[in-house]
Amino acid sequence: MARIEKLILSMVELFEEYAGEDGKKIKSDELKQLLDKELTNSELREKIHADDVTRAMEELDKNHDGELNFNEFSKCVATLARAYHKEKLKASKKSKGKE
Repeated sequence: MARIEKLILSMVELFEEYAGEDGKKIKSDELKQLLDKELTNSELREKIHADDVTRAMEELDKNHDGELNFNEFSKCVATLARAYHKEKLKASKKSKGKE
């Protein structure tokens, strides 16, 4: 299976696993639990900060119900990926500047 296919399937399965009883939304506390359990890579943990998660939740929870539907969840994952990418680029520039 291609990596993009694995990524898509993983996102859907992850959402469904943490979406609570109704399977349609992830609450804020469920999102934090998901990240605590599923972000095991130390490099990712270092680059994605709690304020990134809070900011993503605030930006994406348009109706302010403290829950994310799948569309909002997928945007949240993309926001966290961008935060990681940004931090990785900063680290890369710093290491190149030291050489």
